[in-house]
Amino acid sequence: MIKKVVIILFNLLSNIFFAQEISLFNKLKLLNSNKQYRNTIKYWQANESNAILNKNLVYSEIALAYENLNKEDSAFIFYNKALDGFISQKKESKIAETNLKIYDLLDSQLQINIDKEVFFKNFEIHAKKSNNPTLLAKLSHIYAVRTFTDSNPSIPKKYFYDAIYYHKKSNNKKRVAGTYANIGLLYLNRMNKTDSARYFLNKGLEISSQIGDIDTQWNIQLNIGNSYKADNNYIKAIQIYLKADSLAIKKYPLNKKRLLYHHLQDCYKEINDFKNSYFHLLKHDKIKDSINLTKQNISISKIKEQYDNEKLRADNLEIEAKRIKNGNLLIGSLSLILVGSIFVFLVYKNIKRKQRIAEQEREIQIRKTEKLLKEQELAAIDAMISGQEKERQRLANELHDNLGSTLATVKLHFQHLRHNKDNAKIEHIEELYTKTNALLDEAYQKVRTIAHEKNSGVMANQGLLPAVKKLAEKASNRGKLHIEVQDYGLGERLDNALEISIFRMIQELITNAIKHAEASEIHISLTNHDSLLNIIIEDNGKGFNASVLPKKEGMGLRSIEKRVEHLQGTFEIDSTIEKGTNIIINIPI
Repeated sequence: MIKKVVIILFNLLSNIFFAQEISLFNKLKLLNSNKQYRNTIKYWQANESNAILNKNLVYSEIALAYENLNKEDSAFIFYNKALDGFISQKKESKIAETNLKIYDLLDSQLQINIDKEVFFKNFEIHAKKSNNPTLLAKLSHIYAVRTFTDSNPSIPKKYFYDAIYYHKKSNNKKRVAGTYANIGLLYLNRMNKTDSARYFLNKGLEISSQIGDIDTQWNIQLNIGNSYKADNNYIKAIQIYLKADSLAIKKYPLNKKRLLYHHLQDCYKEINDFKNSYFHLLKHDKIKDSINLTKQNISISKIKEQYDNEKLRADNLEIEAKRIKNGNLLIGSLSLILVGSIFVFLVYKNIKRKQRIAEQEREIQIRKTEKLLKEQELAAIDAMISGQEKERQRLANELHDNLGSTLATVKLHFQHLRHNKDNAKIEHIEELYTKTNALLDEAYQKVRTIAHEKNSGVMANQGLLPAVKKLAEKASNRGKLHIEVQDYGLGERLDNALEISIFRMIQELITNAIKHAEASEIHISLTNHDSLLNIIIEDNGKGFNASVLPKKEGMGLRSIEKRVEHLQGTFEIDSTIEKGTNIIINIPI
């Protein structure tokens, strides 16, 4: 009992000793959140000796302030101090975040002879370890940006889809809207597909409008206008640009307006409306002059700030003397601790009781989770068994309807030959032998055909990719249906059972697109990256409401989803009525 009281007293003493330091961190965070970065530095310089308990978090706030003041060298130093502390504490998310901040810093105008890729690799490793959706979304976005100019646009598109998946997982609708806009820019700038670009840009615009994100709406409207400008539809481009001009943007308004007026001036000139073209040229030049004046004022402000910092450092000695005096007063407060020890002991007992209750609740929640997982596993097994039963039924029907009738005819011929083998008067005996032999050949060929179909074209000497391409070639019908297959990283064979399962799913999805969606174009993308097989099937069919999928069994999508879950993969449907369907499957291999 005495030992517990001593521990409690020690913790209370620590909290009192470090109260000033905790207050320091909260004050710095508050100043940064209010964008008072210069005041953040001043407050830190006056109180830097107090940084003890939460020094890593304090260093992060100081680095952030220096970064926003464009003092990248100082920001780099404090980010590294914070990183060393987070590494010693083994905080994966903080390690990943700080490595990313340093990488972004080195990727800007910071002139330091250090390999920034080291920090990116560390961010990549610790982001995956943390399993944090926000960090994984940032990682996928960086992958997409790095591969944006690759010869195969499906690679950055796949990474953008991964980023959307993680943004949705962390419920970050703003980032989802921005990533859809990035896919639109991929179609616009890399593939020159303006219709597809506008489709994804409008998806991003719809989400940003729902959440009231004015700046994202402005950016998307500008790019939609650029897509019409690329189509030489200058009147439509002007309409979109004017919609963007009506938005009250907050972030970088002058630079954005200047860019917008430049595009409007171009479009008006193309349709020979020189009055409006000149009007927007004047607005563009006026903003440009205003920006130059602002830059001059910033330079003057920086010189004044340097003077203020030097003066503040001169006052630090006096502030330090006051801090020592406050420390002496703190020692006098120790007498109050003895009076409060009994109260602290009671509080401690109450906390322990709440902890026991919380542990019991966690155990109950774990049991519920285990039960739910078991139910999902059983549902997946039921779906697999149902698929196997359907396959057996199909095979039985093939044997009965196709092979059975042929063998029955052979049997009749054979019985007739056996009963009349010694009858010299029977006519057409040679013809009967020939027919019987032909029927036996036909039965043999049907057996081979059934065995061939059983393997669904995924032959041992071919593999998944050739089978999918062969399926696409057979299903394509010039003038009515075109199926395109793109692949990346499928140079090596997968497990045969896995290839057959994937082929079955693709086969069924193509059948759905033809039969139910009435599509005329189908695009199949197969990408193997970092031991993850990404399958994207897009069609231009009539689409459907994906939210009613659990109630709709006829198209077999629920069965496919269960098969993907059994393979520990993910299954996502993005469908718009009258605009087509995108189905994204990710399977670890």
